[in-house]
Amino acid sequence: MLAFSLLGLMVLNSATRSIDGGTGITLKQVLSLIIGVVLALVLSLIDYKDLRIVGPFLYLGTTALLVYVLFKGFGEETTGAKSWMMIAGFSFQPSEVAKITFVIMAALFLDRLKEKSGRLNMLKLIVYSAIPIALVMAQNDTGTAMVFIFTFAVMVFIYGLPYKYFLAAGAAFVLSTPFLWKFALRPHQKKRILTYLFPESDPTDAGYQILHSKRTIGSGRLFGKGLYKGIQTQQGFVPVKESDFIFTVIGEELGFIGAVGVLLFIFFILLRCIHVARNSRDQFGSFLVTGLTGMLAFHFIENIGMTIGLLPIAGIPLPFVSAGGSAMISNYIAIGIVLSVSMRRKKTIFDSSQ
Repeated sequence: MLAFSLLGLMVLNSATRSIDGGTGITLKQVLSLIIGVVLALVLSLIDYKDLRIVGPFLYLGTTALLVYVLFKGFGEETTGAKSWMMIAGFSFQPSEVAKITFVIMAALFLDRLKEKSGRLNMLKLIVYSAIPIALVMAQNDTGTAMVFIFTFAVMVFIYGLPYKYFLAAGAAFVLSTPFLWKFALRPHQKKRILTYLFPESDPTDAGYQILHSKRTIGSGRLFGKGLYKGIQTQQGFVPVKESDFIFTVIGEELGFIGAVGVLLFIFFILLRCIHVARNSRDQFGSFLVTGLTGMLAFHFIENIGMTIGLLPIAGIPLPFVSAGGSAMISNYIAIGIVLSVSMRRKKTIFDSSQ
């Protein structure tokens, strides 16, 4: 994790070198990394079973913050998203921490369902999961809402929810697509979908970002142009290169070899998390790590996928690499919980019947 984060700092330093306030962004990222590592170490020393007790209170706290930003928050003027708040002079995004408390609550209810199945516990699981998702959607932060939904889907899949429910949910989504397009989606969301499908139809406006992103990544070829030597990224042809589109810096300056190296880092991190989940001493720990792994996996897949044109643009940062203090600290909190489960795992892998 530290090696990957240090690589992320180097890439971020290159990405911010040519923009105003770039040094400040990098220093803030370093400070966030230090805070995150300390919190991860502290959490690793605490038995994750204590989250059974404090988890509901943490969930209520983050839910209250999500409600607060609906009225007092600020965000992007172009999309109307309001997902940030100020704490002691620093900007903070409550939804980042809410992802973790969401996973804790879902793990609690899934563990109860494993011990004693019942409609009441299933209903509670659905209600407690829907509340933060609805609040994040109300903030017009569709990308983060997708993280919650994907994480929930991964957890209930691992729990063993019958396939027919997933098929029913997929069918319901497909059938409701015309309604969602006409009444639910905002203009900027529709534009992102159309840009994903037909980026060449508006190359100077809506399709500019994705077209330049793919062109920039491809220009790195095999070995890249060298750190700090990217032409497209250093001259500002790729918007939001320090955050959502930081993978373009990796592609152009480190090339195919560097991009594959980053993917191997990500693969190893996720594989280790899966190993910890399979070897947890109990179901609660397994569900915890599964949810956190799903959360990180969606960020990795969506961020890289949207920069190379495989997935729609959703404003999802690349964990441990993209600029963002709230995301860095929250991701290391997640890693701290994984470490706590790992340090207390049993020696043998779960039997398939368990």
